[in-house]
Amino acid sequence: MSYKIHNSFVLASDHAGYDLKEQIKFYLENNNFKVKDLGPFNNDSVDYPDYGKVLGDFIASNKNIIGIAICGTGIGISIALNRVSGVRAALCHNIEIAKLARNHNNANAIVFGGRFININDAVSILDVFIKEDFEGGRHKRRVDKLN
Repeated sequence: MSYKIHNSFVLASDHAGYDLKEQIKFYLENNNFKVKDLGPFNNDSVDYPDYGKVLGDFIASNKNIIGIAICGTGIGISIALNRVSGVRAALCHNIEIAKLARNHNNANAIVFGGRFININDAVSILDVFIKEDFEGGRHKRRVDKLN
C-alpha cells in the first residue's frame, strides 16, 4: 500500500479542547502543514455542537482536507460532526484506533478528548492518522452504507 500524507487541516474545539487545539495547531504549522482554525479563539465557554457543525460543514464541502476536533471528552463533538452528511469522525485515543479509523472507516476527521490526552500522545496518534489511507475492498461497501 502506498501512503499519502495529507497536508491540509481544519481545526475546531470547544473551550475544554481549546488548549490542545492550540498546541496541535502550533505543531502542524511548525511542520509546514496548511491549517485553518475555525475557533474558538479563546477558552471562554462555548457549545461543542456549534463548532462541530461548522467544522462538519467545512469538511463536507472540502473533500481533500482532514478535520481535527477537540472537546472535553471528544464524545460530544464527535456526535455533532457525525450528524453532518459526508463526515466520518473518529474519536481516537491510541495509534491502532487511528490507523483502523482511516483504513477501515475512511475517517476524514480525528477527534480528541482534551481532558484525557496530552499533546505528545495526540501528535503521535495524529501522525499515524494522516499517513494512512482507506483500504477500500470490503470496507467500501460498509462505508458507502453510511451515506
